Amino acid sequence: MKTNYTIATIILSITISLLAFNTTIEEKQASADLVIYGGTSAGISAAIQTARLGKSVILIEPTNRLGGLTTGGLGQTDIGNKQVIGGISREFYQNIKKYYEVDANWDWQKRSEYKDGGQTQTNKNEDAMWTFEPSAALQVYTDMMKDLDIEIVYNQRLNRSTGVVKSDNAITAITMESGNTYTGKIFIDATYEGDLLAAAGVSYTVGRESNAQYGESLNGVQANVTSQMLNGGLSSNARHHNFVKGVDPYRVSGDVSSGLIPGINPTIAKDGTGDKHIQAYCFRMCLTDHPENRIPFEKPKDYDESDYELLFRNYEAGYNRVPWINSQMPNRKTDSNNRDGFSTDFIGQNYDYPEASYAERERIVQRHRIRQQGLMWTLANHPRIPEKIREEVSRWGTSKDEFERADGWQQQLYIREARRMISDFVMTQKHCESIEVVPDGIGMAAYGMDSHHTQRYVNSEGHVSNEGNVEAYVQGPYPISYRSIVPKKEECSNLLAPICLSATHIAFGSIRMEPVFMVLGQSASVIACMAIEKDKAVQDIPYAELKTQLLELGQIVE
Repeated sequence: MKTNYTIATIILSITISLLAFNTTIEEKQASADLVIYGGTSAGISAAIQTARLGKSVILIEPTNRLGGLTTGGLGQTDIGNKQVIGGISREFYQNIKKYYEVDANWDWQKRSEYKDGGQTQTNKNEDAMWTFEPSAALQVYTDMMKDLDIEIVYNQRLNRSTGVVKSDNAITAITMESGNTYTGKIFIDATYEGDLLAAAGVSYTVGRESNAQYGESLNGVQANVTSQMLNGGLSSNARHHNFVKGVDPYRVSGDVSSGLIPGINPTIAKDGTGDKHIQAYCFRMCLTDHPENRIPFEKPKDYDESDYELLFRNYEAGYNRVPWINSQMPNRKTDSNNRDGFSTDFIGQNYDYPEASYAERERIVQRHRIRQQGLMWTLANHPRIPEKIREEVSRWGTSKDEFERADGWQQQLYIREARRMISDFVMTQKHCESIEVVPDGIGMAAYGMDSHHTQRYVNSEGHVSNEGNVEAYVQGPYPISYRSIVPKKEECSNLLAPICLSATHIAFGSIRMEPVFMVLGQSASVIACMAIEKDKAVQDIPYAELKTQLLELGQIVE
């Protein structure tokens, strides 16, 4: 016993010493011309452009994987109009095409067997490819950065309470939870959450503005708006992605006194009313039906059958199809997304996420994962699900060869929106519809104004309905303002926000696409580099000069 105790004591002592040594190593300082917080598609694009312009750059990723949603399952690229994707963003999709022209990258099917489709179908003679596996995106990003002088830092989260140091109205340094400190001349917040801009004291909002605030028609509550004519075309909202008629909202069907099923609101505000609701989140699953690469859906440890009562009732009321969109990716995989009344979106369960602590965010993410894992298992196995649905869903499973987790699930939750900066200029529905056109474009958006549902409620017939969906086409591509990605100068003169930009909820619903984030990330880098060279605030770059350089770099701004 004494010998074992001594050995254990020695091991413990060595472990403590090593931990102390590692802590000392981790607490370091580094400096660069540009510091980017967030290794998303926008962050990567900004880092690549900065290095190519000869400036030093540090790219800080809070997790162990770069690429955000582009490498996290969103392989069916939402674009709207491929012709306005330029610069590094188009280069990425051109490299995706080159990647799949190599036969060795087809593991689970022949290249000739793959047929993509939908809005991102790659047509004959196109120079780019718009659908891809998460692993392919990660490889392409890695190849694009490998010969550039980019310092990449993984697993470092911003100290959101005291980690931003400012002098006057400029950030001088940011410190991570580990104690690591990074100093720079210019900073970019390339997170989906807007953590850096919030910690820097920049104004922002969360949720839906009222229609009255900016003179819009598609913001705020959208419970009863089934269609309306817009400048860009017809909008169809409340009837999409909803329950079939007659789904009872009460714990005991037909018994009002039993109370509502959790997650359903008893009432709803007037249409057009603003609130703190945000688009529902989900995981964009990368599924496969290849037996050798498939991990069957498993029942999660914390499975709660009552979480799926509305799903059962929806089928029992007449719903009759699989509640997902399975977009085909190469190698017999999918990008699987939400569809209909009860699907992968965890409606109304993300309101706290944007402002939550890291620990609370992790709990929210895990709750989303457990609920979605349970959904997949339920669809494949539960006797209250129609047999034909169970048979179809059972063919699928997560992919063994995509993500680090043994169960085949990714870590990246689809953060459709979180914080949105409020700068001197706000992109609105009027800009999406080209009723108003900005004179200082730094990239273009072209996808429709798109919002997923934000809540469930009891409708006037006493049944359950979803609310918040908007699907409104835009007339054509429209420019995004330079002023929308820079804060108010008096709040911060050396920060750019290409993801959590200054836009209303509904305008952000059009802008919020990964190719556009790449475009804005590149433009943010050019602004940053010009600000360094001219010793100016990021708000003070002459637009004529900025536009000239963006065009030289292949950006499309009008």
